[in-house]
Amino acid sequence: MDGIQYAVVTQKSIRLLNKNQYTLNVESGSTRTEIKHWAELFFGVKVMAMNSHRLPGKGRRMRPIMGHRMHYRRMIITLQPGYSIPSLRDLLKRDLLKRDLLKISKKRT
Repeated sequence: MDGIQYAVVTQKSIRLLNKNQYTLNVESGSTRTEIKHWAELFFGVKVMAMNSHRLPGKGRRMRPIMGHRMHYRRMIITLQPGYSIPSLRDLLKRDLLKRDLLKISKKRT
């Protein structure tokens, strides 16, 4: 699992779970075939399709020099019907529930 860094928790990624699509951030130097191999090997699933886009690093100023953080790649992996990553699905849904509960509690106070 060298190339896969972490799962992305956004409203869009949680919405994509219903379509059996999982969103992961991976190292920018990783190729599609490497990520597909790692996902199938580590999670024990069959990958049907993969979409990726490269996100720019945030800008950082170090006195007169303008730098930036490391670029990274985001992969949206579509699994074949009948396959899922249960631990990731439960984790993302639980995180969404926590966010909703926090929003409700903030509105009450």
